[in-house]
Amino acid sequence: MRRNVDELTKALELDRDGDWDSAHTIVQGIESPDSYWIHAYLHRKEGALGNSNYWYRRAKKTMPEYDLDQEWNELYEYITSK
Repeated sequence: MRRNVDELTKALELDRDGDWDSAHTIVQGIESPDSYWIHAYLHRKEGALGNSNYWYRRAKKTMPEYDLDQEWNELYEYITSK
């Protein structure tokens, strides 16, 4: 499980640093609700809201109404607290 936490943390950090594609590649290779949530966030950021909603449903979440920076912070805190 720790491996996934490390990979998901890396995906979030890559996204923060402007490497959306590499972040997306990482989460595509992990099957877990946590990766689905990050996947949803990434597609929300991309503007692909239909795709984003699909991944939020897989993560058992709804698309937030607050901004992307707040969601990134929430994700990062959640993932790194594991």
